Amino acid sequence: MRTAIVTDSNSGIFEQEAAGLDVHVIPMPVIIEGETHYEGKDLSHDVFFRYLSERRNVSSSQPSLGELQKMWDQLLGEGYDEILYIPMSSGLSGSFQSANMLAEDYDGSVQVVNNHRISVTQRHSVLDALTLRERGCTAREMKEKLEQTAYDSIIFVGVETLEYLKRGGRVTPAGAAMGEILNIKPLLIIEGERLDAYAKVRGTKHCWKRLLVEMKKRADEFHKNGQEIRVGVAGSFADKKAEQEWKDMAFEAFQGEELRYDPLTFSVSCHVGSDAFGMGISAKI
Repeated sequence: MRTAIVTDSNSGIFEQEAAGLDVHVIPMPVIIEGETHYEGKDLSHDVFFRYLSERRNVSSSQPSLGELQKMWDQLLGEGYDEILYIPMSSGLSGSFQSANMLAEDYDGSVQVVNNHRISVTQRHSVLDALTLRERGCTAREMKEKLEQTAYDSIIFVGVETLEYLKRGGRVTPAGAAMGEILNIKPLLIIEGERLDAYAKVRGTKHCWKRLLVEMKKRADEFHKNGQEIRVGVAGSFADKKAEQEWKDMAFEAFQGEELRYDPLTFSVSCHVGSDAFGMGISAKI
C-alpha cells in the first residue's frame, strides 16, 4: 500500500524540503491588494515585509478545491493507493472542512486529518505521519492516530504590534491604541482549535522571557508523562539581527531538546504582523 502524505505550506514545509521528506505540499495563497501570490514562488521575504510595513491590504486564503483535486488526482494517477492530507486547524481556517467535503468524492482513498494544529506543530504532525507510514499504517489508521494525539501540543505566540489583532477583531481599536502607548505585548496561546489571549507583558524582551518560561513549564509536563517532544521556534522578523537574537535566546533555553527554527510563513505572518515570535511543542507519536 503506497500512501502519499500531503500538507499545506502553513506547516512551514515547502517544495525543496518536501521532496527530501517524501511528502507533498499545497501552497497557501497570500492576497495582496486583491492579487494572489505564493511564498517562495512569486513573493520574496523582503517584498512581503515591505508590503506589511506599507500597511498594504494583505490577507491569507485557503487553497482552491481545484488545486487540491488536481494534486490528489495526480498522485493517485502516479500509483499511490491512498492519500493522507494534513491541513491547518479547522478552528483557524475553513481548509479542513472544504478538503473533507472534496474527499467524499474519492471513496475513502483520501483521508483528511483534523488534528487542530498550525505552523510548527503542523510540521510535527507531518513528521509523526512519516513515522506512522514507516510502521506500515494505512491512511485511515494514520488519521485516527493523529486526531487522537491532536491535543498533545501547544503554541505560544507574542506580537510586536496589536494592529493585526485589531484588524482581525481580536482587540478593540481603543484597546490596541492603549496597548501601543503602554508598550504592551500580548502573549497568545494556541491549544487545540482556538487562538486565545494568555497574558499581557510590557516590552518585547520581557515577552520573550515570559514565553520561554511558559514553554519550559509545558515541556516539563510532557517529560513527566514520559513523552518525548519536538520543539519548534518561529518568527516573522523583518530585521535579521532581532531574529537571530530571539533564536539564540530560545535555543539556549531548550538545550538538549529536538529543536528547529523556521520563519513564520507569510500566510501566518499576515495575521500577526512583523516581528512576531513563537514556539510550539508537540509530543512525539
